[in-house]
Amino acid sequence: VQLQASGGGLVQAGGSLRLSCVASGPSSSTYDMGWFRQAPGKEREFLAAISWSASTTYYADSVRGRFTVSRDNAKNTVYLQMNSVKPEDTAVYYCAADRDSGYFEDVSGRRYDYWGQGTQVTVSS
Repeated sequence: VQLQASGGGLVQAGGSLRLSCVASGPSSSTYDMGWFRQAPGKEREFLAAISWSASTTYYADSVRGRFTVSRDNAKNTVYLQMNSVKPEDTAVYYCAADRDSGYFEDVSGRRYDYWGQGTQVTVSS
């Protein structure tokens, strides 16, 4: 499975951005998916997860109410809608896929088997 994240860019504080992650490979639409980010000098941070059927989602406290994860299995694509962005949201954003439906609320990233290459999001103040 290959994951291709896109949609990053420069946005002003208070604005919105939508990230996309296209998965290619057999059965990729049956994988739970997650979004993470990593800012310079900081550890990777979990943001959101969505089950393969989109029936269940889970968010980090830092983004709950501002970010929304969704997916379109017909397009093998997962989205992260980012609203009311802040300068501290500046980071490289990664999508990840869990082949085996591990612990859904895992925030460490260990449950995920595949990772995208990342897309840069920069929020200006």
